[in-house]
Amino acid sequence: MKGLPANAAALLIATLVLAPALAQARSSDRSKPMDIDAGATDYSLDDRRPTVLSGGVTITQGSLDIRSARAEITQRNGEPVRVVMTGGPVRLNQQLDDGTPMSATANNIDYNLQTEIVVLTGGVNLQQPRGSLTGSRVVYNMRNGQVQSGGQGAGRVKMRIMPRNAQGGG
Repeated sequence: MKGLPANAAALLIATLVLAPALAQARSSDRSKPMDIDAGATDYSLDDRRPTVLSGGVTITQGSLDIRSARAEITQRNGEPVRVVMTGGPVRLNQQLDDGTPMSATANNIDYNLQTEIVVLTGGVNLQQPRGSLTGSRVVYNMRNGQVQSGGQGAGRVKMRIMPRNAQGGG
């Protein structure tokens, strides 16, 4: 996408860490070129104002495909520190290292680069051949590998774990 500053692209790259962290995604994707497409970009050199990509945002890198209505990138001292992707819902698809698919959807994906914590909220649904997780909120700490999930109010977490020898859903 023309006019996207290098540090904004770096922040979007950091978002891509979400998939490998949650599902052992295709590690070779990180060495592939990244393509970013959006209807509009609003960028400022002032760190007090975030860069906003809107009008349908698509990020692809290797087998990774992320789509959202909007992405907001926050910087501090010219360095990206946080990206928040929102909109109807945010969809992430990628292949695992063994070639099987993984997908995630949520109303919001918030990645803090400083703490390395990814928060998925609102209608979270993670799917991969070995199982699934649904709930209203999933927090993934990339530094220590801890995953916390839970619903707010009456929300529940639902998981399905398939046996290793399973040949499909069931």
